[in-house]
Amino acid sequence: MIIAIDGPAGTGKSTIAGIIAKKLGITYLNSGSFYRAITLACLENSIDISDSQKVIDFAKTLTLDYKDSHLILNGVDVESRLHEDKVSANTSQVSAIPQIRQIADARMHEITKSQSIVCEGRDMTTVVFPEAEYKFYLDASLDVQAQRRYDQGVSGMTLEQIKEAIKKRDEMDKAKAVGALKRAPDANYIDTSRLTIEEVCDKILSKIH
Repeated sequence: MIIAIDGPAGTGKSTIAGIIAKKLGITYLNSGSFYRAITLACLENSIDISDSQKVIDFAKTLTLDYKDSHLILNGVDVESRLHEDKVSANTSQVSAIPQIRQIADARMHEITKSQSIVCEGRDMTTVVFPEAEYKFYLDASLDVQAQRRYDQGVSGMTLEQIKEAIKKRDEMDKAKAVGALKRAPDANYIDTSRLTIEEVCDKILSKIH
């Protein structure tokens, strides 16, 4: 079984997908972690991320695994580093490269062959898993998105800077040639702005049979 959740940053996707996975006893897969891990590896190895071909060639040398909802890069658990500001600032550019999306998508499909998953990202319901049994699109106002990301305490930026960064990233994500952020026609739409995490989870679980 595949439960796919899409939506912009700060809508609670990661938290909600993790809770749903726990309640159903299945694997939680964060698609963004793959792109963030590739970005982190590029930055750590001084790969020029504006040079698409260099990024692609380098990404092909990396080993990406997923264990206990943690991203394992070349055998090292890098989950705690994936939301560093430098990674967040560059991930959209890396994930906009079509061949990088193909590498990540192929890896995600490998993982789903052996287990049921809850996955979340920007194009899970439209590109990566259009065949998913259950599809959801979570949304929230920009102010709510920024406040939630700020409250996570993983960024060194001010609330206003986070708001601007999210706005810029969402615009980039919606304009991507491949894997753009958009709502699948058959996805259940949920505005999370005024809902608690539990309320959103209840709405999702009520649709899953």
